[in-house]
This record gives sequence, structure tokens and C-alpha cells, in this order.
Amino acid sequence: MAIIECSNLTKVFRLAHEPRRSVKESLAAMLRPRVYEQFKAIDNVSLSVAPGEFISLIGPNGCGKSTLLKIIAGIYQPTSGELTVRDRISPFLELGVGFNYDLTARENIYVYGSILGLSRRQVNEKFDDIVRFSELERFIDTPLRNFSSGMYVRLAFATAVQSDAPILLFDEVLAVGDERFQRKCFALFEKMKYQEKTIVFVSHTMDSVMRFSDRVILMDRGKKIMEGPPEQVVTAYKANMKT
Repeated sequence: MAIIECSNLTKVFRLAHEPRRSVKESLAAMLRPRVYEQFKAIDNVSLSVAPGEFISLIGPNGCGKSTLLKIIAGIYQPTSGELTVRDRISPFLELGVGFNYDLTARENIYVYGSILGLSRRQVNEKFDDIVRFSELERFIDTPLRNFSSGMYVRLAFATAVQSDAPILLFDEVLAVGDERFQRKCFALFEKMKYQEKTIVFVSHTMDSVMRFSDRVILMDRGKKIMEGPPEQVVTAYKANMKT
């Protein structure tokens, strides 16, 4: 039985075409209807993911990959269609949401951990692993406002991966951090695959997609265009990008 099932999912956003930049414009606009465009970010997409499978979603910017991931995570509700998720999910979509720049790295680990559903006891147990993975031992009592963007993301990722959820959703997490940190992320992916975690991965990095994926889904303009073995789908995507 599939652990994730999406059946004919569609997500439509309403895009306003009449900007209202001031109170005066807003008051004047009350006398006339606002004009909207219907934008179909996801268009009748169906897919299933088996327990322990590593699935990658690829495609050009704006094709609907991240929107689909947010629907699976429960952040967006689909306009139509059905979604079934048969276990707990840990989404790695916007790393560091909830961080407080005025708090230290140590304090933010506890704050972010609670947002991710970890108890204080669990964070205590995992604290040394978080700090070790982030490589921020020297800066653990430094306020986040003094962190570089790379340090910020390393702390967020190191905390987030402590989740024990069986389903993990990743959105471009390897696009950040230096080469050394990316190697650590690769090693972690290998470990997760060995543990038979179910992973849905969005990336523009085709080397990573080829290395880890059991199956790849190509999307364009909100539609699922193709799915199959990594080499076949990635080759087709690259060929299409050249035309």
C-alpha cells in the first residue's frame, strides 16, 4: 500500500491584477470589483509513493514542484482532488521559520525543536548531535543576528533532521551551504535511505537526483509530464531544456 497517494490534485490561486498601494486606492477600489486571474499551479496531478521510496520532483522554475510538496505537507489545501498520507511527515521546506534573531543559537535550537514537534527532553538528548552536525560549537551562545546565511541554514538543517518522522519532504535543501556541508547532507541521505525513510525531494541539482532517486517525476506548467527511472527522466529533461 502506498504511503502517499495523490489523485487528480489541482491547486488554483487567485492573482489580483489591480495593485492597491495606499489607503486612498483601497477606498476607491471598494466602489468597483477587483479583477483576478485564475492561476492553476497544480493541474490534475496523480502520483503514489511507496514506503521507503526516494522520489524526486524536477522541472523548471514555476512548474509546481514546491506547491505540490506543500500540499503533501498540509500547508496548502488542494482546490480539488484527493490526498492520502498514511504516516507522520517532517517537511524541510522553509528552513529556519520560527527562528528569533535576538536569541542565541542554543536558545533557537530549543525554539525550533518545539516547532518541529520535539519535546524539551528530546532536544536535550539530541542537542550535542545538532551542534556537532552544524559545526557551530564556537558560536552556540552567539545571537543569530550575527550569523551568516550559511551558518543560519546549517543550524536550521541540523535541528530539523533530528525529527523521527518516517516521511521526509525536502525542497532544495542542498542548494545552500558550502561543499563540505553538502557532503554531510549527502551522507545523511545515504543513512536515511538505509533506514528506509520515505523521501520526496525537490531539486534542480541533477547529480543529486541521479544519485539518490528510485524514481523521478518531471513537471511543467503544473502538470506531471513524465515519470520513470532517474537516468531516463533526467536525460529527457536536459534535452528539453536545450530546445
